[in-house]
Amino acid sequence: QVQLVESGGGLVQAGGSLRLSCAASGRTFSIYGMGWFRQAPGKEREFEAAITWNGGITYYADSVKGRFTISRDNTKNTVYLQMNSLKPEDTAVYYCAASPYPRGSRWLRDQNEYDYWGQGTQVTVSS
Repeated sequence: QVQLVESGGGLVQAGGSLRLSCAASGRTFSIYGMGWFRQAPGKEREFEAAITWNGGITYYADSVKGRFTISRDNTKNTVYLQMNSLKPEDTAVYYCAASPYPRGSRWLRDQNEYDYWGQGTQVTVSS
């Protein structure tokens, strides 16, 4: 099992920045990739960014490319999501997730690849 705990959410004005953290514990050696997803009120959960645990290959949704940066610190078993130039439409609950399936990095866009999820952290961007 892998346990994930997110932190760093909050309220920020449009144009501002936040950094989310996701600390992993347990069987972290089994992790192939980590992802960030978000779910806005009344909408389905959607992919935002992913990174392979060892190689550091990254993927982004078009909506956040150039504004969000995913990174990881393997020594701390932590993945980060640096969010810049935030917009009101970025308001959502953000979830991190861990995938144990080494099918290739492009699969990390698919939330069905993830077996472990954090509890979520709220990000609210005011206009």
